[in-house]
Formats: sequence, structure tokens, C-alpha cells
Amino acid sequence: MLRDNGCVPPPSVSDDAPRDFCGVFGVYAPGQPVAHLTYAGLYALQHRGQESAGLAVSDGDTITVVKDMGLVTNAFDSRTLAPLQGHLAIGHVRYSTTGSSSWDNAQPIFRSVGEAGFALGHNGNLVNTAELAGQTGTLSGTVTSDSDVVAELMSDAILADGEGRLSDGRDLERALMKVLPRVRGAFSFVIMDDGHLIGARDPNGFRPLCLGRLPGGWVLASETPALDIVGAHFVRELEPGEMVVVDASGVRSLHPFPADAIDPKLCLFEFVYFARPDSQLYGQTVHTARQRMGELLAEQAPVDADMVMPVPESGIPAAEGYARRSGITFGHGLVKNRYIGRTFIAPSQDERDLGVRMKLNPIRENIAGKRVVVVDDSIVRGTTQRA
Repeated sequence: MLRDNGCVPPPSVSDDAPRDFCGVFGVYAPGQPVAHLTYAGLYALQHRGQESAGLAVSDGDTITVVKDMGLVTNAFDSRTLAPLQGHLAIGHVRYSTTGSSSWDNAQPIFRSVGEAGFALGHNGNLVNTAELAGQTGTLSGTVTSDSDVVAELMSDAILADGEGRLSDGRDLERALMKVLPRVRGAFSFVIMDDGHLIGARDPNGFRPLCLGRLPGGWVLASETPALDIVGAHFVRELEPGEMVVVDASGVRSLHPFPADAIDPKLCLFEFVYFARPDSQLYGQTVHTARQRMGELLAEQAPVDADMVMPVPESGIPAAEGYARRSGITFGHGLVKNRYIGRTFIAPSQDERDLGVRMKLNPIRENIAGKRVVVVDDSIVRGTTQRA
């Protein structure tokens, strides 16, 4: 819902959802099937968003955007991907942040500015969306998300600078150098025009973004498993406040933000729950970090019990750590239906309640009559505990 002035209002205080998680992917790889690579990368990031999926592909002349509601497998198939030929692409899986769960808010977002335009995918949530929306001068109802606002600001910056005025093809890069310092909040962007792939991370590094190397190409992704699935070698995580530009000349690193704005603070929830356990963040695997959390929990909250059991899947490493440190036997007391997606990121509480009941079922003979320590990754709303 928008205010009369077209700005996006802040989320209701009654909405306790941590609504700023999506997955982004980008690839620059001339001569390779970039649409299929992006599909595979998004598949590896499906846990970060289940409401919509989309990708944009450039062949050097035009940018084609395809997106739809649902999972990656719902949005694309071989017939959809076959005509998407090009040398660079970006992709996005969405868990709605600001803006409703609808096709209009699916990403990537496209703007027709310049010869080919540009496309943008955003993982994060801005805190000055309303202020920025007021600066765009757009009509009421035309700005429906914080990602939309950033796209409008970039379009304005390209036009103000005189699109194509310089022949170096860096209109998009210059626009981002002007726009990004005005944006506040959590964000990792993948952005493309007809010949450039750009990744950018907020000055705090709240949301993850990494760089990988393909034979003859480069990859950007929210998490390292997306690199693994396309055969890319992990190079490094982007630094907080860093912008990386990939084009025919290679990779360049830029820093749009002043030095005093850089304050690394990766969101703890990435380690606790959201990131895949095989992801690498800050030089360690998420699985190892979660096991260590379980060990510390055993030290801080020791109990006398017969069995330690996890709430699968993300609670398993922490339960293993708790059992190892406490000396209590580790066992399984819940079975997860693997055909049910992440219930945390379902858009409504009714859907989340139903999803948990469908997803988890007890192994009664394993837990009957026992003193059980149940280890979950976190308690956000208490949906699992009440089910």
C-alpha cells in the first residue's frame, strides 16, 4: 500500500517478520550459456526466497527480462531458457521486503534508459525509502518497493548526467557512484546494462555477496554454494561498501562510500538460520559456526537429559554441538517433509502455521518417556514451538 504522495510507508509495527532476505546472482561469461548458469545459481539460492524468481540476459544489444511467481522451477523451464542467449545475466529470488508479494514486485527490475537500459536485483531493505521516493518526483502509485526507488534514482542520475555523453560506456557505473551514498539500510545489488555486470554491498555489509571465477568469466552471488553449482571458484567476499564492475576488460573494484561510513556488521541471522550450512561467510563455513553455537549453548544452559534432538534442518549443527559438548546422546525426534519449503519466509502467518504442521512430524518412539533437549536455530515468532 502506498501513501497519497506515492511513497512506500514503513512496515506495520505488528509485522514482526525480518523481511529483508532475498537471493541475487550475476554472471559475465561470453560464449557460455549464461541463462542456464543463472538458473542453476538461483536454484542454489532458492532458500533465500520462494515468492518469485526472475532473470535478465543481455546479448550486447538488448536486455531480456523473464520473471514469474513461485519457485525457480515454476518460473523457468527448457523452453523458457532456450531463447535467452547472451554473454551476461543477473537473477533474483524474492522474499518480499517492502512491497507486496505480486508479479509487479518480482525482480529483476528493468528501466529503459539509454540504448539497452539496465536491470537490477536487490537483496535487503532500505530505511530511507520514503525520503528517497519523495526525491524521484514519480506519480503516486508508480513506486511500489524500495528496489523500485533505487531504479528510479539511477534512471534520474543517468539522464541528469546526459546519457551517452561520454563514449566510455560507463553511464551505469557513474550513476551508481552518485546514488549509492544516498541509500541507507541493508543491501546487496546485482545490476547490469548491455555490457557490464556490477555488484554492490552496503557499508555495513549486512547482506552477503561474493565473487567467483569461471573459466573465461566471473560470477557474483549471495552465497558460495551458487558458485559451486555453476563450477566457479570462490575468489572472495565483497567488502562492505565495495562496488565491483565486471566487463570485457576484467574486474574493477570501486568504493562509492566515504571511509568513515564503513562499519562491518554482517547480519547475525545469516549465521544462525538464513544462509545455507555449506556457505562460507567471513572465512568459515556456516555449519562450523552453528556447531560452535551449540557448544556454547551447552556451556551456558547445561541440563540433565536423555537425548539432544534438533529441529531440522537448520537446527541440526547446533544440536550436534550441544550434544558433543554436554556428552548427552544425539538423536532425531522429528522428521522433516522435504517437499515443504521454508515456512519462515511464507508471506502470512496462516501459511506459516500450516506449513510447519505439514513439514514436521514426531518420531514418537524415539522421544516417548525421555527427557529431551530440543535445539532449534532461533525463535522468531514461535510458530514451530506452538505447532
